[in-house]
Amino acid sequence: MRPSRRPVQVVTTWVRRQPPKVKAFLAVVAGMTALVFLRFIVHDHDNLFVAAEAVHSIGISVLIYKLMKEKTCAGLSLKTQELTAMFLAARLYCSFVMEYDIHTVLDLATLATTLWVIYMIRFKLKSSYMEDKDNFALYYVAAPCAVLALLVHPSTAHYLLNRILWAFCVYLEAVSVLPQLRVMQNTKIVEPFTAHYVFALGVARFLSCAHWVLQVLDTRGHLLVALGYGLWPSMVLISEIVQTFILADFCYYYVKSVFGGQLVLRLPSGVV
Repeated sequence: MRPSRRPVQVVTTWVRRQPPKVKAFLAVVAGMTALVFLRFIVHDHDNLFVAAEAVHSIGISVLIYKLMKEKTCAGLSLKTQELTAMFLAARLYCSFVMEYDIHTVLDLATLATTLWVIYMIRFKLKSSYMEDKDNFALYYVAAPCAVLALLVHPSTAHYLLNRILWAFCVYLEAVSVLPQLRVMQNTKIVEPFTAHYVFALGVARFLSCAHWVLQVLDTRGHLLVALGYGLWPSMVLISEIVQTFILADFCYYYVKSVFGGQLVLRLPSGVV
């Protein structure tokens, strides 16, 4: 007699057998369902942005624990950490000169811990750094973001340089995780702490995206007008959506691995 399977296993097996178009449709439905759920349980949607920053900080804390306990940075992308430091530094500067608030404090704490992680990978744990796997060129990410920021940026009353930097950090944040995904694509096996960190990034990106989408819905589109005119308001939303969907596939396999009781996450070919 065959043992009965868990409901989660039945669902994941069914989803895995579906064609790509059906999977994409199910992902959209799941995202919309989550947004509706958040809209009803979170009354002040600014809390979603704070929660996104908090989850990101938790992810960084997981990295710190990994580096201090296991004394290895294998499986981590130094380039993703450097891109993260770049967009956090740009956003921190913009926050200081444009809108000093709680987000400034959270960004400062996250930047400090990210710089510490970079220091550990570059110097203290350099021998375990998988440089050959971390082969995603930074200029493939940073250069297009800089060009796009020059072309499409806010139309507010702030100095032009500040507006360009603001746009640059928005675009760079959306794609900063790509080098980490490349490392996981090259290794195929993701150890627990790295998987927890990337999953935390995925949750943080979803909460940030939910914050913007719900703000637009609550203001009936007036928020887009407040952000300025032209392509900039649309690019903000597109950036938030892109950074969410970049990690959606990984998060699916992470949840499946956790429910399956697997400590090490094994990724099929073409996942990231």
